[in-house]
Amino acid sequence: MYVIAGCNGAGKTTASYSILPEMLECTQFINSDEIAKELSAQSKGIKFEATRIMLARMYALIEEGSDFAFETTLATKTFKAIIKKAKDKGYKVTLVYFWLDTPELALRRVQERVEHGGHDVPKDVVYRRYVAGMRYLSQIYIPIADYWMIIDNSNNPFKLIADGAKEELLNVYDEDVFNQIITDGKLRN
Repeated sequence: MYVIAGCNGAGKTTASYSILPEMLECTQFINSDEIAKELSAQSKGIKFEATRIMLARMYALIEEGSDFAFETTLATKTFKAIIKKAKDKGYKVTLVYFWLDTPELALRRVQERVEHGGHDVPKDVVYRRYVAGMRYLSQIYIPIADYWMIIDNSNNPFKLIADGAKEELLNVYDEDVFNQIITDGKLRN
């Protein structure tokens, strides 16, 4: 199981369509935004319906034992139970977190996406998810991942910040950025 995470506008979907099939040989990619596109844009509650479909698909793939990836901002605790269920079924979980250096950059990226026909996210939601995603990254999701990496996707080319296995920190490539992301020092030995 691959968890492709990061704030809105971090480049999760773009990266997923290039790295998942080619580098990770994972062809099942679940994204609630893509599901929402397939549903009627005029429907009320479309985001909730897309999330419901996404979760049902994830549980079905876990029961089948199929390898898959999903996209999330990590701004909620929703996926903790799913990841634990997958691990109970023998899955190894790889978490890839795409970080942006400011929420303002996230807002600019979302606006660029909208200008090219993509979906919008309200400003307050972008800010909330930016902060909550980093908090839950260190408090919930890194501790339950088998392998994790944090990538700074603020500029081109992207830059690997840190990676680890379980809760162990294996490598830090940019100490300042890592400390900015993981402020409580929880991953320090």
